[in-house]
Amino acid sequence: MTSEVAETVDAVAVSPAADPGFLQRYGTSIEYVLIPGAALIAALAVFGLFVFLFGKNPLNLYYYMYQGAFGTWFSWQNSLTRAAPLILTALCTALPAQLGMVIIGGEGALLIGALSATGAALALPSAPPLVVQLAMVGAGMLGGGLWIMLSGGLRQYRGVNETISSLLLVYIAIAILNHLVEGPMRDPASLNKPSTPEIGAANMIGAIPGTEVHWGLVFGVVAAVASYILIYRTTFGFAARVAGGNIRAARIVGLNVGRLVMTICFLAGASAGLAGMVEVAAVEGRANANLAAGYGFTGILVAFLARQNPLAIIPVAILLGGISASGGLLQRRLGLPDASVQVLQGIIFVFVLASDALYGRIGFLKGKT
Repeated sequence: MTSEVAETVDAVAVSPAADPGFLQRYGTSIEYVLIPGAALIAALAVFGLFVFLFGKNPLNLYYYMYQGAFGTWFSWQNSLTRAAPLILTALCTALPAQLGMVIIGGEGALLIGALSATGAALALPSAPPLVVQLAMVGAGMLGGGLWIMLSGGLRQYRGVNETISSLLLVYIAIAILNHLVEGPMRDPASLNKPSTPEIGAANMIGAIPGTEVHWGLVFGVVAAVASYILIYRTTFGFAARVAGGNIRAARIVGLNVGRLVMTICFLAGASAGLAGMVEVAAVEGRANANLAAGYGFTGILVAFLARQNPLAIIPVAILLGGISASGGLLQRRLGLPDASVQVLQGIIFVFVLASDALYGRIGFLKGKT
């Protein structure tokens, strides 16, 4: 055997694809990318089939989706703008998931955060813009945090299922929004569409220099990175994951599970509340019914598709933001209803939930032959 042949044989023998040890070490990480990716592709294929049944070309569908989401710089900016609240609302689901909790009330926390931020701005009419903006951030995070902490408290101290309570709190938040913008906080000048008075152009947070993407995207990325560090690089995060894995064992070793639940829920709600503040201070300029745009519900899909990983939430939110941004182009070019994007998101959610049964069951990713 020549030296060249021997080197080739050795290279094949130690290649990652042929190394059982490599797959045993990284198989789980590969699963977290491969399975959600396959679920997403399958959902797109099924959506394309539905479009085909209505007489449209699926290839045109995918082309216009790409063009509307990432085909031009304008499309990119639109996608990134929509991704900002998705990152923050996804954290509202992902953080409690570390404790084994399923919180789906990000939409409610977003609305309460938006109302709180608006109230803070209107209460400081003569304050410098920076002071108003900081007050809005604090009020938005406090309002959203307390809202989700209410759901955590019901779970911890009254045994109420957090999934049900957080969902019901969404509808309570919508009712509060409608009551305030149509009643005590209503601007008398808003005749056709009830809303609060404007917070003032000087108090808007503006766009990142050189782009039309507002600073909410930076807030979201910073929050996601900070959440990752908190969960995976601190003793608090380790304690939360221990409690999420086995709450009985966590109590036996002396962990204060109640404090963990309340703290995580507050941080989760604060993230969604910050999203509400961003929507007021960067997009709407006031509180009105437009705030209930469904970002909180889409954030649930983002969190599940990202497997509750705060860092993975960032690219997934950009992807889902792009899909949402493409809705207008699909409506204009293919004549599809604007709600078609929501149908696609529902299909993706179903496939993501169904694919959960595949984790740990793909033999070759465990180094098995």
